[in-house]
Amino acid sequence: MPTSPTAGRIAARLVLAVTAVFTTAAVAAWCVALPAFTVTQLYSLVDLMDGIVYGGVAWLVLGRRRTGGRLAGWITAAAAVGGSVSAFAAQWGLLSTGPYWLLSAHHWAWIPGLYALVVVMPWLLPERRPRPVERIAVAVGLGYVALAWVAVLTAPAPRGLVPLGPAAVELRAGLVRPLPYLLVLLGLAAAVGAGWRWRRGPRDGRHGMGWATAGSALLTLAFLTTMLPPLLPATVPALLMLASQAFFPAAVAVVVLRQQMWGLRLVVRRTLVWYLMTAGVIAAYSAAVTVLDRLLPDSSSAPRIVVTAAIAAAFQPVRQAVQRAVDRLVHGDSPEPLMRRVADSLRSSAEIGPAVAAALRLAGVTVTDGPGPPPDAGGRSVTVPLTSGDRTVGYLHAWPRPGELLGSRATGALTELAPVVAAVVDLARTNEELTRSRRRLAEARDEERRALRRDLHDGLGPALSGIGLGLAATRNLLHRDPARADELLDRLIAELTTRADDVRDLAHGLLPPILADGGLEPAVDTLRHRFARDGLAVTVHVPVPLEPLPGSVATAAYGVAAEAVRNVHRHAGVRHCTVRLDRLPHLLRISVTDHGRGLPAAGPAPGVGLHAMRERADGVGGTLTVGPAEPRGTTVCLSIPLEAA
Repeated sequence: MPTSPTAGRIAARLVLAVTAVFTTAAVAAWCVALPAFTVTQLYSLVDLMDGIVYGGVAWLVLGRRRTGGRLAGWITAAAAVGGSVSAFAAQWGLLSTGPYWLLSAHHWAWIPGLYALVVVMPWLLPERRPRPVERIAVAVGLGYVALAWVAVLTAPAPRGLVPLGPAAVELRAGLVRPLPYLLVLLGLAAAVGAGWRWRRGPRDGRHGMGWATAGSALLTLAFLTTMLPPLLPATVPALLMLASQAFFPAAVAVVVLRQQMWGLRLVVRRTLVWYLMTAGVIAAYSAAVTVLDRLLPDSSSAPRIVVTAAIAAAFQPVRQAVQRAVDRLVHGDSPEPLMRRVADSLRSSAEIGPAVAAALRLAGVTVTDGPGPPPDAGGRSVTVPLTSGDRTVGYLHAWPRPGELLGSRATGALTELAPVVAAVVDLARTNEELTRSRRRLAEARDEERRALRRDLHDGLGPALSGIGLGLAATRNLLHRDPARADELLDRLIAELTTRADDVRDLAHGLLPPILADGGLEPAVDTLRHRFARDGLAVTVHVPVPLEPLPGSVATAAYGVAAEAVRNVHRHAGVRHCTVRLDRLPHLLRISVTDHGRGLPAAGPAPGVGLHAMRERADGVGGTLTVGPAEPRGTTVCLSIPLEAA
């Protein structure tokens, strides 16, 4: 048994060549002999189907680079070679009387492969590390196959090939009697084992095992009918064997393709369609001719003509249906239904990968920001860029399951799906940014509310309470000491005037009325006067007079300038800063510069004030930068594209 990849490929080609030669020779011999359609010919059709179907399966399995499935490959190879040799031997016996070994091959050549399919193959599904009971079952099955083959090879002429002495003949006769019953028992045990793995095995290993269970049971039932008393016509066991041999390889193919076993790649698509159609045509022709032969006179050629015409008429529609089923089995959904399913099922970018991977039978699909594939792709991934408009929003990476390659159909589906995925990714990221922006806006709004509460509670509130107490004291002094009462009233009037100015400054600080007309320059000048009373000299430099700006632009620019000047007053440790307003053809730039303490080594702290400035910049499509000034200090710069605003 070869273990290297090269030896495996040589064995695969050899099996395919031998099978092709003998099946072609069997068909040619049948065309020359043109025998009557008897039960023997039905069993020859079974052998011929084994050679055609299992020859290709053995070629695919043995020719893979992986070592998994090697025993299954040799079982299918034995079924293919044995079936084709047996089919040719049966037809050759109609044309010649020798050699004897070739004529007897019709009785013993098919035994190893077909019996191993019944008692061993079901235990090899699905591909995994076998349990001890499964190892024992496989060993018992292989031992039974060897014993049955020796029993047939040593049968008396014309069946056997090795003659025995009288004592050995008696011993053989005692061993042969229970062999058919043991075959059925072992076949039923294999079917039960497959059914148990279908119902109780690991969830990822159940795909297709229901079909394998039914195929194994049908194959065992076909052998059972050959042992029953002749209650049914002789053609029934033969037809049942023919049907089981058409169904069982298809059931095994379902398991193999659903679970991507034995390293079978996507090249099986056309091969599987051809095998299914060949098996279907053979089975349909045999069954129909057998039935019509019993209904019409023996000399009539009508059965073959009618059946041939019906098969010819139905061939193309059936082939298209088989092609669609195989495409879904091997490749998954076609691109159009795939797009609809993905578009209907996706609610966030996190759901894209699993939905696409499941639909296309892939190992994994993921979306990343960079073009590099993920580590678990194993270097076999396909990368499709995701573009929304003129922007690249990400990259779609897809990689096949172990032992496979991505076919052109899957790559084409990913390319056609890319615009839909790009739109979903872009929308999901926009929603995430919008959520973060709303959260930051809420935080900034709460901070502004807290600042307003402090100004009202700690400043205006106590002042108004003091004024109230002063008025009460004035009323008490009004009749006893008018002069002192008059002095106290003057002080209260001054205090009220001061607090009125504070309220006016507070209102202007929130939103100067002049901004309603886009007057950014006079609003900044008002800001300069307000901070001048607090001891901060603000120099406003406007190289070119500003024209009225859109309200949103003026409000955002003033908010950033006011917050930056407020930070200078609180944290810079200086008594002077500069505000510069530059109007370029398509850009408005506002910068606030001080030469104070400067930024910390770790950069600006992400405080609420900085968040508020960034949110105002983002709201009008602007860009905010905070960096060091020369020779020291800090510069806050806001650039707003006027066309975008």
